[in-house]
Order: sequence, then structure tokens, then C-alpha cells
Amino acid sequence: MSLTVNRCSCTVLGGTGATLLQVLRNDLGLNGPKYGCGLGQCGACTVLVDGVAARACVIPAQEVAGRSITTLEGLGSPHALHPVQQGFVDAQAAQCGYCLNGMVMMAAALLAREPDPSEARIRAELSGNLCRCGTHVEIVCAVRRAAVLLREQRAEGGR
Repeated sequence: MSLTVNRCSCTVLGGTGATLLQVLRNDLGLNGPKYGCGLGQCGACTVLVDGVAARACVIPAQEVAGRSITTLEGLGSPHALHPVQQGFVDAQAAQCGYCLNGMVMMAAALLAREPDPSEARIRAELSGNLCRCGTHVEIVCAVRRAAVLLREQRAEGGR
């Protein structure tokens, strides 16, 4: 099956019934999306499919063939973080880090649609992502910081 992951075309064997999460982690070696609940309820496995946040643990990989899939690794690079990733670094919004993939991906999807969301909107958008460490305050600060960084980037011409 052919997939486009992080702007690269790839062919994977992915057995019939393999989830997108299984293909991303096992076949492509991408460790951003995490296996959490396996039911699409915790958000640890969140990726973007055609720019929309989606739970990779419940999506059959065959259903996303031909669509654009973005994982945490595809947002930025270690030398050029995406503004959302940088916002999380700036706000020190991680403890154990297990939920971080989902929080970052949901924030990226939100900020692509709404460049300046209110705190209430951020909280509502991230409410389906579980964080057991309790870094919710820092995570909201990170998303607000990311919104500023994205606006600055756009004002500079999208660099």
C-alpha cells in the first residue's frame, strides 16, 4: 500500500487490518504517535490526516492510502522546530511526555484553523487528550505561545 507520510511517499506491506498507528510505528519507525488506549479516546496516537487531527490507533491504514499524513516528526525537525513544538519547549509543557504527541498535534490542527484561539477554545480542543501528569496549565500556555510564534512567522513571510 502507498502512503504519503510527512511529505514523503512510501510503500508499506501493512497487513490487512493493520491500523495506521501500527504501520507508522512498526513499518516506518515513527515514534511520535504513541499507543495509549487503543480505542481512540486518550489522544496519544494523534496524527494529522489531510490537516485534520485523527486517532491513528483506530484508523485502518488502507483507509488513508493516497491522503497526506503528518506525524510529530513531520511538523518540524530537531534543527527547525515547528512553532507549536517550540511553544511547548518554551512553556516547558512536558513531564512524562506520553500525552505530548497528541497535545502538539491537536494544537497544530487548532492553530491552522484558528490563529488566535481563546483559552476556553484551547481547553475545549484539547479536552479529549488525556494527561495524567497534570501539566494542563503549561500546555495551555504552550498553545498560546505557539499562536504568537505562528503569527510572527506569518508576518515575516512564512519563513
